[in-house]
Amino acid sequence: MLNLNDQKELRKRRTFAIISHPDAGKTTLTEKMLLFSKVIHTSGTIKGRGNGKYVKSDWMSIEKKRGISVTTSIIKFSYKNTLMNLLDTPGHQDFSEDTYRILTAVDSCLLVIDAAKGIEDRTKKLMNVSRINNTPVITFINKLDRDSLDPIELLDQIEKHLKLNCVPITWPISCGKNFRGVYHFYDDMVYLFQKNNNKKNNILNSKVLFFKFNEFLLKKYIDQDLFFQFSEELKLITAIYSKYNKKNFLKSITTPVFFGSALSNFGIDHILDSLINWAPSPIYRISNLRKVDPKEKKFTGFVFKIQANMDLRHRDRIAFMRIVSGKYIKGMKLRHVRIKKDIIISDAFSFLAGERFVINEAYAGDVIGIHNHGTIKIGDTFTEGEEINFINMPSFSPEIFRCVFLKNPFQKKQLKKGLLQLSEEGAIQVFYPINNNDIILGAIGILQFDVVIERLKMEYKINAIYEKTNIMLARWITSANKEILHEFKSKNKSFLAFDNFNHLIYLAPNQIHLNLIMTRYTGISFEKIRR
Repeated sequence: MLNLNDQKELRKRRTFAIISHPDAGKTTLTEKMLLFSKVIHTSGTIKGRGNGKYVKSDWMSIEKKRGISVTTSIIKFSYKNTLMNLLDTPGHQDFSEDTYRILTAVDSCLLVIDAAKGIEDRTKKLMNVSRINNTPVITFINKLDRDSLDPIELLDQIEKHLKLNCVPITWPISCGKNFRGVYHFYDDMVYLFQKNNNKKNNILNSKVLFFKFNEFLLKKYIDQDLFFQFSEELKLITAIYSKYNKKNFLKSITTPVFFGSALSNFGIDHILDSLINWAPSPIYRISNLRKVDPKEKKFTGFVFKIQANMDLRHRDRIAFMRIVSGKYIKGMKLRHVRIKKDIIISDAFSFLAGERFVINEAYAGDVIGIHNHGTIKIGDTFTEGEEINFINMPSFSPEIFRCVFLKNPFQKKQLKKGLLQLSEEGAIQVFYPINNNDIILGAIGILQFDVVIERLKMEYKINAIYEKTNIMLARWITSANKEILHEFKSKNKSFLAFDNFNHLIYLAPNQIHLNLIMTRYTGISFEKIRR
């Protein structure tokens, strides 16, 4: 086991992701957390990107142009003597597979919901992925100072569509233009909302008025009708919803719910405090042989993301590793289990979005970056010698397909190299049909193809275009019976391809066609998720 000082460091850590539907305010919330933790002192907003300031967590050029997050940023900051490892995931629907995979590397999630829109389709999908590991979820209902749905209706949506029991921790005093603040059930405090007069909302408002709940005092700040409505809602909420229970939260049965406005810096401190007090410190992970406890002395970790060309000057690739147990020390020797090779890690990095910092030590729960010279893949395990592999690192079947073509046909070798590196990051999947020389790209959303084309141009000096194809569905092919698999391959070559990792995949033109093939070949497994 780790010594007492190292265990103390372990208890200080919180590793979490922020997930949301597009435009719910996730990136703004991320930046305001950095503002509260004093990592930055002013902030830009997505809508204000014309002034040359971009949100700290968005660093790729295409993100700056579009004003959306298209890649995952790793952000490490301290708040009230607790070290936060924030994995700022892409919220845009066209960059969601990266989000799916990131959820395997965190111990808790912060779900952001737009108060005007409620639960949306992408939110449901993200929550389904978080349930793979029963990750505990804290919910923040954002934009209360704008037109919004009724708060009780929002809680009903969470319980109905996300199958989570809501536990309101704060409750809004009206909403929209009448939003006056929140009542905190567990502090028994009223926090009054004061609109930030600074148009950019980039400076913390230190004059937030708060006081112990007192009806007479509250009536001084809100009118009689609003007070009566608020009082009736409190009685109803107290009667209907259960109180916070940490065990149920950690089992992902309940979700604590907070209300506020990220853009106006209101309610951010309540979320940060809940992460410190309630979110778990690093938890165990399951390997193919055993559970691995974070307090174990020996180092273990797994790679959940690879990013190429973070530094265009060096054309490097960084593998992002979640430490599961033990302690990283600069210069230590680690076992790369998949390739059965020992390597010395002389340089590991910590991150603040696109900026990196060399570190000398790190603990379970931390995310470190190490150089990847083409040998590291997503899902790889590193240990101090033990031959184990961490599991539950999924790849999801693409939803949209395109065929990629070169403007200069002599660049095919460079194209394959570039696509290999981009596919290793998990942002795009690449398929090579058995029967022809086409190159098929698969993605969750259409803008991923734009990202690939732009990155090929900027980072690899390759000019390419993509066009539509008749492929609609893809399923990975496996079978324990070699004879059945051989027959299947010989009779269906025109629909078969290999991905960049040499896994066989079936590319179907429509669902009816796929259903017929699946019925005909019962000895073949058609997998939608590959681990």
